[in-house]
Amino acid sequence: DSMFGGRGAPVLVLNQNTKREHGKKVQQGNVTAAKTIADVIRTCLGPRSMLKMLMDPMGGIVMTNDGNAILREIIVEHPAAKSMIEIARTQDEEVGDGTTSVIILAGEILSKASQYLEGEMHPTVIIGAYR
Repeated sequence: DSMFGGRGAPVLVLNQNTKREHGKKVQQGNVTAAKTIADVIRTCLGPRSMLKMLMDPMGGIVMTNDGNAILREIIVEHPAAKSMIEIARTQDEEVGDGTTSVIILAGEILSKASQYLEGEMHPTVIIGAYR
């Protein structure tokens, strides 16, 4: 009961510098963050895949084109980008393969959905169409 301030309304504890955003700006920001993760991983797929240089915790350099390994090392703050990384983690746990593909697919789905968001279509309508 104390969590809800005794009145049934949740109490939000935020940093003073926290800005709350809403609407189209947030939707486009979410799509952009997710597409950025997909773009980082996209070049790791296929016969012309490129190696990425990562620094391991000991300061050594590791070269890899394993999308899952790269995603494990990426540190992100944006909630949508974190969701993309969680998609890859779930894919790896459930199937053991396809992490790069699932990230690229999710990025493309969001990319196509963004044109409908710009056209004032409600997100639930877009989601319903994908189902």
